[in-house]
Amino acid sequence: MEKARYIALEGPIGVGKTSLTEFLAKEFNGRALLEDVDNNPFLGSFYKDRKNYAFQTQLFFLLSRYKQQKDLGQQELFNSTVVADYLFAKDKIFAYLNLDENELSLYEQIYRLLNARIPKPDLVIYLQARAEVLIERIKKRNKDYEMAIEVDYIEKLVDAYNRYFFYYTDTPLLVVNTSDIDFVQSPDDLSNMVSEIRSIKGGVQHYIPVR
Repeated sequence: MEKARYIALEGPIGVGKTSLTEFLAKEFNGRALLEDVDNNPFLGSFYKDRKNYAFQTQLFFLLSRYKQQKDLGQQELFNSTVVADYLFAKDKIFAYLNLDENELSLYEQIYRLLNARIPKPDLVIYLQARAEVLIERIKKRNKDYEMAIEVDYIEKLVDAYNRYFFYYTDTPLLVVNTSDIDFVQSPDDLSNMVSEIRSIKGGVQHYIPVR
């Protein structure tokens, strides 16, 4: 998709969104837009006690993502390529996984107001990986607030992502299983991925690496 000016990468924790975002921004002579995850003051508490900290964590992310996206839309987005390591709409994946009925009702009202005001990507790249691969990658990056993440939560998150993108039709979509791909260590994996992105015409496409 040569004319894409806004590419968004998505996928569960540990799948490699940020690394690939930075690589692709360089390949397409654009800039990387990275989600500010580490500054969420509720995140560490959330992983230790999801029930009591889910709503605060979710609302912080929703408003933080909205501010980034709103600023993006005001900076003449389409003059150069922007590659983001998140899709704004994915916020609902976490909301429906973690919030109770009353919290969801309030969340939905806020989400609908914000979602109507932000730019939509030209292409979304959904990165998948097996739960055991994600867990191993999370351990390797060794972030303190992620040490309390439970295996059961990662498995539920993988299922939630797969369900969401199975029905996703808002933009052209490229689905990539990264379980056996290493964009950091293998230049060939990255080069093949870039070629695949350039060839996309629309609809849903699955990238199957050649081995």
